Amino acid sequence: MSGEELKIKIIQLLPSATFEEGGEFLNINVEAKDWLAFAKQLRNEEALFFDYLFCLTCIDWNTHLTMVYHLTSTKFRHNIVVKIKLDRNNPEIESVSQIWRTADFHEREVYEMFGVNFLNHPDLRLLILPDGWEGKNPMRKDFEDPVNMIKL
Repeated sequence: MSGEELKIKIIQLLPSATFEEGGEFLNINVEAKDWLAFAKQLRNEEALFFDYLFCLTCIDWNTHLTMVYHLTSTKFRHNIVVKIKLDRNNPEIESVSQIWRTADFHEREVYEMFGVNFLNHPDLRLLILPDGWEGKNPMRKDFEDPVNMIKL
């Protein structure tokens, strides 16, 4: 399916979706409130069949956070990127770990590094950092480490 065909199908599923031009993959912006239902459609819609979440990350823009999900269809070999803007002071979004199992550890990493709360995640706890790092979010731009004098 071409990028234009994907756009048409996406608009049919979620008319409020917007697109960014350029880039290797089709970039789709959606609202956090629409994410879980849209994710299920992306996974289960027979014509799309985005069965593989191969990257999930977060970007700190100082004013807000953006969740970024890279999806591919192993059946049709098409790819998309879904971006969701989050409130920096209360970043929360529904977990998609029940849709794509690869999201489980990715969401835990974003939780500890950026402080995003993944609602309904089955095991939201630190993944990499040791105990005592809860809530410190070292990948945020306002993180300061007085011991190592690191300021991002």
